[in-house]
Amino acid sequence: MHKAYRYSLGSKTYEFRNLADLMARATPARSGDRLAGVIARSAEERAVAQMALAEVPLKNFLNEVLIPYEQDEVTRLIIDEHDALAFAPISHFTVGDFRNWLLSDLASSDMLASIRNGITPEMAAAVSKIMRNQDLILVAQKCRVITAFRSTIGLPKRLATRLQPNHPTDDMNGIAASILDGLLYGSGDAVIGINPATDNVAQATRLMKLMDEVIRKYEIPTQSCVLTHVTNTLECIEQGAPVDLVFQSIGGTEATNSSFGFNLATLAEAEQAALSLQRGTVGNNVMYFETGQGSALSANAHHGLDQQTCETRAYAVARKFNPLLVNTVVGFIGPEYLFDGKEIIRAGLEDHFCAKLLGLPMGCDVCYTNHAEADQNDMDNLLTLLGAAGCSFVMGIPGSDDIMLNYQTTSFHDALYARRVLGLGPSPEFEAWLEKMQIMSNAAGACLNDALPPAFAASLKTLPAGNSASEVSNG
Repeated sequence: MHKAYRYSLGSKTYEFRNLADLMARATPARSGDRLAGVIARSAEERAVAQMALAEVPLKNFLNEVLIPYEQDEVTRLIIDEHDALAFAPISHFTVGDFRNWLLSDLASSDMLASIRNGITPEMAAAVSKIMRNQDLILVAQKCRVITAFRSTIGLPKRLATRLQPNHPTDDMNGIAASILDGLLYGSGDAVIGINPATDNVAQATRLMKLMDEVIRKYEIPTQSCVLTHVTNTLECIEQGAPVDLVFQSIGGTEATNSSFGFNLATLAEAEQAALSLQRGTVGNNVMYFETGQGSALSANAHHGLDQQTCETRAYAVARKFNPLLVNTVVGFIGPEYLFDGKEIIRAGLEDHFCAKLLGLPMGCDVCYTNHAEADQNDMDNLLTLLGAAGCSFVMGIPGSDDIMLNYQTTSFHDALYARRVLGLGPSPEFEAWLEKMQIMSNAAGACLNDALPPAFAASLKTLPAGNSASEVSNG
């Protein structure tokens, strides 16, 4: 039986039923935990829970699992694949000691890389709960996570972008126009990734072929992905479609992932199928995962845990399959889970920190829904903070308005802003391509050329009046 945790403050003693309860009460306030009934009942209780959590030995997280081992394959993954040798240098720490060490110069980039497989998601979540925003930024900035397929993601002083040319009817003309628009703003080095409006194998294949044609014609050092269900992508591979990356939304409990229609064996099969295609040129990371706080609760699959701890457990799933990209869709699920700009900003920094600490190439969809108490200024703040923290990639969408998914995110212009202000460049392969194509005169400085690049201008001139933008790939 799991023990209760107690902490005395003056004449009052606070009691927390178990480690899961302690972690939930220590979590900075957010609407999802209020909805779940696990939030601290007062600011004083939250502060006490954080002090109590700081005294918990890291070893406790190996001995007191939050979801029973026998009931949950994510728990089994976390425990079975824990690296005791990597854990040894920090095994004597409490959560508070761990925070202090992470902030010290002893926790160098090399040292953080050497211990990452010894850190469980619950350890990462726990330490994040007693850290300020600046702490999350400082430590994440020290974490180096580099992945590659046709471009290299995660190098220092780089900020990649996903070009997201979604269309409400999957119109090929509209998608092609958005791809062209994004490329002309230097977007797309992380991936050209489409959320299909019609989610089936035939439509996914059509979209894959369109992106593949554009990438091959212009020799773009990037990768494509249709964000369809993993089982659809497996069928696409079987039918010979040009699959670069396999996508799946993932959660931190077996029940969450079951509600999404997959398990760990499904992901293992998909990874091997994608690897067999050997389409990468500079690396072979073939998986792309999305996460988001609140997904487990929305599926009633959270087992009484707070939503940030559930989110961090999803990173164990991602880590198993060596992804090229992972991103938290931080404000997409709505104000029921993250109510306003303050909660979205905090969650974005938590997710990025925890994922980087665990060794994931974490990006962020800096976003909100139209019924949240947030606006584009909040997103500007989060984008800037994440850029300073070393975020691997962000989204690029025409005008920051996804007209298919109906939410607000970051635009091509926003990515240019972040690169210019923070001195960040695109991936090195993409940077060289932008200059070769005369899209940018100084890609490292995010300086666009005034004229339409000759290769694209030549293609556009071949189109008769009224022809579609999708024919740019055939020009």
